[in-house]
Amino acid sequence: MKNIGLFCKPRPSSVDPKIVNTLVQWLRDRGCKLYMDQDTAELIQETATCSHEEVPSFCELIIVLGGDGTLLNVARIAHSHGVPILGVNLGSLGFLTETTLEDLYPTLQSTLNGKCEIEHRMLLNASLWRDGAKIQNFNVLNDIVINKGALARIVNLTVLVNDQPMTSYRADGLIIATPTGSTAYSLSAGGPIIHPSMHALVLSPICPFVLTNRSIVIPDTSEIKVQLTKRHEDEDVRITLDGQMGCDMRSGDILAAEKAQISVKLVQAPEKNYYQTLRTKLHWGGMTES
Repeated sequence: MKNIGLFCKPRPSSVDPKIVNTLVQWLRDRGCKLYMDQDTAELIQETATCSHEEVPSFCELIIVLGGDGTLLNVARIAHSHGVPILGVNLGSLGFLTETTLEDLYPTLQSTLNGKCEIEHRMLLNASLWRDGAKIQNFNVLNDIVINKGALARIVNLTVLVNDQPMTSYRADGLIIATPTGSTAYSLSAGGPIIHPSMHALVLSPICPFVLTNRSIVIPDTSEIKVQLTKRHEDEDVRITLDGQMGCDMRSGDILAAEKAQISVKLVQAPEKNYYQTLRTKLHWGGMTES
């Protein structure tokens, strides 16, 4: 791997320019060609190689310095190119950016040598239909969230799975999450943690009006359809995708969601695994001797 894309958390950035400069020099010393957008290049007083959206098309590997939000933003533009992403955690939580600064260079050297494992993370395809026509189409790594823009208002949604009625929700909203997204908003709403290798999706209502409406895990071969009921005429209902993008949902609209045909490739740091990440990020107790 010689063509490397580099992304940092956008401005105002908490990334120390010294960290970026050291990394850039380390890569160039090994004959790598770097591609950076304007935000990243300006951080180290260099000139952008190309636009934000163009970087993945030139690269064999992308390095992301920041937190999960930064990685989600990069994954949105990179997944269609099939480029592996190495996430370096400079944020607070970092379920996706699992590599620490201390592990960066050993992990990067192993990756350049082709010795790191690449995880394929499921993407969820979301399309919004209005009056029988598709008006929006997105791929998301974490989750799709439907909720009201106004505070303390209940949204009414009808859910079908494989065209079979499942339930109607009266709640503050609904989360449709991938296994990767099960540790994000869905977890806060009481949803289960799903190992990233599982072939499953999870639906988690947000503060349901009926307490028996709980999270449900369904096969990732399922097609989910969520319709906003007619009682929401002229009300502010929003669909948020990976916390990055959004669009309005009108009364009668149908959100269709199913597993996408492509995935996101994430570099897994050596000597680390998903359970170690859970123990660290969720402050679970360590292993004890029997």
